[in-house]
Amino acid sequence: MNVKDKTILITGGAGGLGSVMAEKLGKNGAKVFILDLMEDKGREVTQALKDKGIEAWFCKVDVTSEEDWKSAIDYAVEQTGRVDVLVNNAGINIRKPVEEMSIDEWVTMMKVNTGSTFLGTKYAIPVMRRQGGGAIINTSSVCGLIGHKFTPEAYTASKGAVTMLTKAIASRYAKDGIRCNSIHPSTVDTPFVRKNLEDPVFRSQRLGEVPLGRLATSEDVANAVLYLASEEASFINGVALPVDGGVTCY
Repeated sequence: MNVKDKTILITGGAGGLGSVMAEKLGKNGAKVFILDLMEDKGREVTQALKDKGIEAWFCKVDVTSEEDWKSAIDYAVEQTGRVDVLVNNAGINIRKPVEEMSIDEWVTMMKVNTGSTFLGTKYAIPVMRRQGGGAIINTSSVCGLIGHKFTPEAYTASKGAVTMLTKAIASRYAKDGIRCNSIHPSTVDTPFVRKNLEDPVFRSQRLGEVPLGRLATSEDVANAVLYLASEEASFINGVALPVDGGVTCY
């Protein structure tokens, strides 16, 4: 997939999923910016990418802060002159059912999961328009496509908002050469999830719902991001792409 010399910003880039995305994109020739609130981890991930010959930079960013977003976009433009792709990947999940969740917790979920996507998009679009185009990729979830009985309602609501924000941006800004798509992973096989799989109930729930009979890997998700960021996806716009082994086909 052709992402050579593209400047790509990834929020939550220091995390397990974001760092795999960054390495996948970097190995395919992209210049990657790790945007994360975890400074030590972010710098560690960035240095590891550099050690592999990838052009990489770190920006400490609170994704709910307009000022941090302005600074991050300006920094990327200062370094490379462009913002070709924005991957809005940061997110949280307060694991409480709706009847146990406070309004403050609900607002926090919306501010991080939906607000950060709004802010990143808001500040990336003017740069992309000036340079003649770009691509925005939003990490939603299978919960952005279906009601998921094993997942808190606030998370589902926030990811559903990301799904529809993606389509709205895609329809309005396509005239400027800006594509916007979302990816929708099912449960991803991470160290945290692996530990939870020791619980037979959790294991039955999460594996039992996947027709392919396994969890998504970080590589599965990163491959979807690589495709949507690439020139090969130049006519893909407004798509909600499941990376779920068939969970949403029921």
